[in-house]
Amino acid sequence: MQTDHSLESRLGDFSADWRLPLLTGMGLIVGCGGAASAWVLVKLIALVTNLAWFGRFSFTTVSLAHAVASPWMVLVPALGGIIIGLMARFGSEKIRGHGIPEAIEAILIGGSRMDPKVAVLKPLSSAISIGTGGPFGAEGPIIMTGGAMGSLFAQCFHMSAAERKTLLVAGAAAGMTAIFGTPLAAVALAVELLLFEWKPRSFIPVVASCTVAIAVRPLLFATIPLFPYSQIPHLPWWGLPACALVGLIGGLQSGLCTRLLYAAEDLFERLPIHWMWWPVIGGIFVGLGGLIQPRALGVGYDVIGDLVSGHFTSAQAVAALLVVKAVIWIIALASGTSGGVLAPLLILGGALGWLEGLWLPGGTGLWAIIGMGAMMGGTMRAPLTGTLFAVELTGNVHLLVPLLVATTVAYAVTVLLLKRSILTEKVSRHGQHITREYSIDPLQLARVADVMVKDVETLPASMPVKEAIAFFTAQGTRHRSYPVVDDQGRAVGMADRADVLRWMTEGTPEHRTLDDLVSDASLVVGYPGEVVAELVNRMVAHDVGRVPIVDPASRHVVGLVARRDLMRVRAASRREDSERESFFFGPASRKRLRSPGA
Repeated sequence: MQTDHSLESRLGDFSADWRLPLLTGMGLIVGCGGAASAWVLVKLIALVTNLAWFGRFSFTTVSLAHAVASPWMVLVPALGGIIIGLMARFGSEKIRGHGIPEAIEAILIGGSRMDPKVAVLKPLSSAISIGTGGPFGAEGPIIMTGGAMGSLFAQCFHMSAAERKTLLVAGAAAGMTAIFGTPLAAVALAVELLLFEWKPRSFIPVVASCTVAIAVRPLLFATIPLFPYSQIPHLPWWGLPACALVGLIGGLQSGLCTRLLYAAEDLFERLPIHWMWWPVIGGIFVGLGGLIQPRALGVGYDVIGDLVSGHFTSAQAVAALLVVKAVIWIIALASGTSGGVLAPLLILGGALGWLEGLWLPGGTGLWAIIGMGAMMGGTMRAPLTGTLFAVELTGNVHLLVPLLVATTVAYAVTVLLLKRSILTEKVSRHGQHITREYSIDPLQLARVADVMVKDVETLPASMPVKEAIAFFTAQGTRHRSYPVVDDQGRAVGMADRADVLRWMTEGTPEHRTLDDLVSDASLVVGYPGEVVAELVNRMVAHDVGRVPIVDPASRHVVGLVARRDLMRVRAASRREDSERESFFFGPASRKRLRSPGA
């Protein structure tokens, strides 16, 4: 029999158990796989780029800035679109898109199980898309590919969906770490976008995976920050308000790009042709944009580097890059081709920030970085990820506070203006609703004694079946079930209407008592001192709607909890959000905030 002490001993700050070391060890293995996937994807992109644009077999990363403007510039992205459309049609439709929404869907509705074909076709299709000029980054596809590897690895073992999710996200974060050299930002992205929880069970394995990825990165890529910026910003007293202004503009830019993207997607949906051909149309627009501004094609890491370092000197060139990149990125992504969003967001935010830096102190490079962080934080609704990402990309911790201000303001703007982000809108269009707010479960805070009914109606175990049938069939309000207690008031079972109907149908002898029929040593009971969440878990596991609450020592019935009683906890939680009260100006100042539909 449980005591108050035993009930308390089960409670703790976290729910971690001894499977955590196992998951962490698996996270280390997945981290290696994620880093290797990132290296393979980068090499594939370089190979396709060299073959498509320069006619050579080489794995050396090249820029498309010097690509020759000719009809071939329009034809190459269109050919890439044809190949991707065929791969999606006859391979796997899940390779379409920019990767992160697909990973979210796999986590939320797919039990964190990914198809092995995705692990192969996603990087290959992304390499073709980006290598033939697609204005995308490699990070979205590698997040999808690394996640697929983590999921496939987890599927080799007996694991729960939550554990598979942990390894899926660990692989995704490791891939991002390897690509950009940003382990902190990768962990932040995992928490803000993918895990949908904040638990040691998931956080620690993800950190382990990112640690391995950053440790092996020097063997695969360069060790220096991707876009180094060594200057220490010396801003005037109004520098942080200026950062807030840049964040405000970045938030509006984020909202505009999101709306335009899905407006373009709606236009594609109206086309009287199969979606397999949409990437071809997107590719044609990409090629036409390349004729105007060749540097808008491809990943564009060199463009980001030039924005940060100050190598751009012409405002007209930056403005043209901003407009062309935005147009071809939106159209190409809406067409359903394969590619990532992070690098384009950095270019769009960086270009706008560079232009703003012409009128702000500190230089254009500084404001390009702040614009990048704002654009990422606002568009992806991930301010911490945007802040840490920009800091790690530049290797300059002195930018932390300006970036935090800008990304938070951009985040606030998009949260107020848009119901969903560029990531969750796509998931929503597939019929799934996502809540991105984390909070403590109110059922973990309330005790059973706070919600139970104390004045309990019970039935004696000595009651004959005849009297029980008469009791349940008599006129008047009756509950669906009642606790059955012995002479000392201890719970021995539950009697409900279904039992009575069965007894009447089966012709159960009327002299038999409830003690003979419902006494159950495995009766589900609750205890006044336990948290409501534990009781709810038992009720769900045993599919019961009413549970007697007993004293742990004597087993005397002291209360009863039904499903409707659990709603009191939810009601109390809603009151905390919906009722406003002033403690300094008296009860007359109390106001109730009515939510929509209340």
